[in-house]
Amino acid sequence: MDLGEIEQLRVELAGFVSEVFATVSRRDTRGWGDCYLRGLMLDGRRKSIQPMAERLPDGDMQALQQFVNQSPWDHAAVLRAVALKTVPQVAPEVWVIDDVSFPKDGRMSVAVARQWCGALGKQSNCQVAVTLHAASDSASVPISWRLFVPAEWAADAERRTRAGVPEQVEHREKWRLALDLIDEAIAWGLEPQTIVADAGYGQITAFRQGLADRGLDFVLAVRSDESAQPGDAVPIAPDWSGNGRKPASRYRTTASSMQALATIGGRTAFRRSTWRHGSRGPMRSRFRALTVRPAGRAARTLAMAEAGGPAAWDGVLPPLTLVSEWPAREQAPTEYWLTSLPASTPLRHLVRLAKMRWRIEHDYREMKHGLGLDHFEGRTWRGWHHHVTLVTAAHAFLTLRRLDPKEPAPA
Repeated sequence: MDLGEIEQLRVELAGFVSEVFATVSRRDTRGWGDCYLRGLMLDGRRKSIQPMAERLPDGDMQALQQFVNQSPWDHAAVLRAVALKTVPQVAPEVWVIDDVSFPKDGRMSVAVARQWCGALGKQSNCQVAVTLHAASDSASVPISWRLFVPAEWAADAERRTRAGVPEQVEHREKWRLALDLIDEAIAWGLEPQTIVADAGYGQITAFRQGLADRGLDFVLAVRSDESAQPGDAVPIAPDWSGNGRKPASRYRTTASSMQALATIGGRTAFRRSTWRHGSRGPMRSRFRALTVRPAGRAARTLAMAEAGGPAAWDGVLPPLTLVSEWPAREQAPTEYWLTSLPASTPLRHLVRLAKMRWRIEHDYREMKHGLGLDHFEGRTWRGWHHHVTLVTAAHAFLTLRRLDPKEPAPA
């Protein structure tokens, strides 16, 4: 947007800021929130504080620096207000778990480490955040964020102090952070939806069980080499001789890969399904849904624990539905998902949910290229969380305008 368009939105934006920053008691602090949001939405290649302050008529670099990096306003309270205002308008069908990376130079920016950087497609120096989004076919918004703190930061007192990492924040696996985000959103009063995530989360048995323990349905991508038993497999105990311990029930066949199970029956077992209509026409491929029983050490250990120990376990691995995609020109299936929904669920519905992750690419594209998500140049815990919260608020404001038929869509 240019300055003229921003000025036309001043009254509407002020009302939005007043509502979502209601927990911020100081009027001048809320005013700098309004200023920062206008800076994020204003045209310009860099959305860091100095260039934004220079572009805004009322911009003050020192005041904006203090607002983002030092001011003690509670970012979680603002995120909650943004989510409660925006998510119902999106009318989500799924909640999407994902992570996003921020390439960084040096080692002092909060939680930076050499790790997998999705933005660069390789191992590199970066920050990584786990995100939760609410998504429908027509819109999506981020709900909340968790900055991943690598293990090397856990005991590095010097870096933690300089970056202002709170004492209670420790290294925590990304899948646990994802469950924390879900718990937080539910505690805010949001209605949970089917959870969708990529294989980085879907292949983790404990994550799937965490969702099941919360009574949440899910559609999670998995790798083709994930092991499972067929849905109709039954554990068998050999006859007991009467001496010694009774033999335990177990599956007498070796577990297969997801690919092997999906391809039983060949291409004819797959049916064509269209999951949405894109800008280039209908998006369709061939899919199959069948019941499987995920195997492997983690699955067995968890099943035993759920039963109360090895002696109480009947050897049965819980069933899930495997959805697989086999495009016409491929030699084998290319995508796999495990879902808690039954295999009798209409195939098109399962596929739509599995493919819904495409929506959040719109979030990232707008937040990174249009709103400066990855342009923050500070190094502190507080500054990083304030910046991503303000970007979330700007994105939510624009999303609400797009969803309001009475308002012209923003440029």
